[in-house]
Amino acid sequence: MLNPRLPDGTRLEISLTVNGAARTIHAYPMTRLLDVLREELNLTGTKEGCGEGECGSCSILMDGFLVNSCLIPALQANGTSIVTIEGLANDNRLHPLQKAFLECGAAQCGICTPGMILAALHLLDKIPQPSLDEIREGLSGNLCRCTGYFQIFEAVAKLSRNGVAD
Repeated sequence: MLNPRLPDGTRLEISLTVNGAARTIHAYPMTRLLDVLREELNLTGTKEGCGEGECGSCSILMDGFLVNSCLIPALQANGTSIVTIEGLANDNRLHPLQKAFLECGAAQCGICTPGMILAALHLLDKIPQPSLDEIREGLSGNLCRCTGYFQIFEAVAKLSRNGVAD
């Protein structure tokens, strides 16, 4: 068990699985997981929007749950399995959801896109053929200032009709 009364400046060894690969980092316990992903692991696809868990730009999957990585302390990620946007492409082929976003014009400035795609994937894992209302609810934690949402909803609906598998 880790000692909760660590001296200031102590970095802890944190082991986690990121996009299928075992990783070990040394970080301060309260470092945001977002910063670990971007700065320690060079996974810059995860974006910071608000830094307060309100916009969803930093959304990732952690042990199958959609979470805002800006709110997760690095220590809480110890022993978890994480999927970021970089983990979706396979052998340099875009994931079908990424393709649908491109085809429907659902990716514009790119700040919300990684979190939006992971939120959509999480939704489609739970509800393979969601209604428009279920899509709206499933993506409600992710804000987009560019698309007006119609193209994003269209991409998710298109994929739910065609199936998520390659």
